[in-house]
Amino acid sequence: MPMYKPNSYRNARLDVGVGGQVLDLETAVKDGVLGGVGGGVLVSAGVAEKLDLKKMIGELASVEVPSVFICPISLDPMEDPVTLCTGQTYERSNILKWFSLGHCTCPTTMQELWDDTVTPNRTMQQLIYSWFSQKFLAMKKRSEDVQGRAIELLENLKKVKGQARVQTLKELRQVVAAHSTARKAVLDNGGTASVSSLLGPFTTHAVGSEAVGILVNLDLDFASKSNLRQPAKVSLMVDMLNEGSIETKINCTRLIEMLMEGTDFEHESLSSLSLLVGLLRLVKDKRHPNGLLAGLGLLKSICSHESVTGLSCEHWDSSSIGGALTKFEQ
Repeated sequence: MPMYKPNSYRNARLDVGVGGQVLDLETAVKDGVLGGVGGGVLVSAGVAEKLDLKKMIGELASVEVPSVFICPISLDPMEDPVTLCTGQTYERSNILKWFSLGHCTCPTTMQELWDDTVTPNRTMQQLIYSWFSQKFLAMKKRSEDVQGRAIELLENLKKVKGQARVQTLKELRQVVAAHSTARKAVLDNGGTASVSSLLGPFTTHAVGSEAVGILVNLDLDFASKSNLRQPAKVSLMVDMLNEGSIETKINCTRLIEMLMEGTDFEHESLSSLSLLVGLLRLVKDKRHPNGLLAGLGLLKSICSHESVTGLSCEHWDSSSIGGALTKFEQ
């Protein structure tokens, strides 16, 4: 008869978020560290809401999960762990499916089972819930902090000028680039219009480059794109494409390509010599491969755009464009 083996998780160590300690499961059980942060309860508008484990697992899909919480069959976090007589723990639905296929063995050890009873592992389930609750609530707090900061920066933009405006835009650009929740906050609070209004014929490149860096990270709607297609705004983007930093050049290139998705983009802007010169300089700069890809992408979009199809565009060097597009296709 196969010998009983102790649970594989018994000596495992994990961070359960209590004072920064790393605890093994036995210590966690003994000390009662099972409730997680707030006992797995989210308090919103004064109403306590029990957190759903399945939802938390989905929200934290990109987070590395302790191996002891992973089902050996599906390699996914367990929600309803059960233990076999061999001491191995599995997700209930997975091990029952294993049995339904006619197997009478432990999938991990391949031992024959002398008892096919599955025992709910409440301790493991509580620890899994505790760990995911802690991570989820921490993520929720970070998200709320980021959203609040993005809204605060948008409000500050209405009050500040000069270098203070540049610094505010710079911080907003960094927050928007790093957090999807900040991007949503900007969109939901009229941030697109506020930032777009800063672009014009008298805008400094310091302000313009930060504003473009924000806009290129947003999911712009039709109205926002139409507003940004104004000749004065496009002209500023083209100027910065020629004279800005490599990051600014790439952002201007990407934003212009985003604006070309509509049919009302003026072909005069697309066929301007200044735009062509800026793009060719960008693609010829071998020090920055990201600029090469962005520039070639916009060149290809311009050549296939219906507003310039059939135009003579006497300022365009067809051999230069052809060579650039050949590189792009390769």
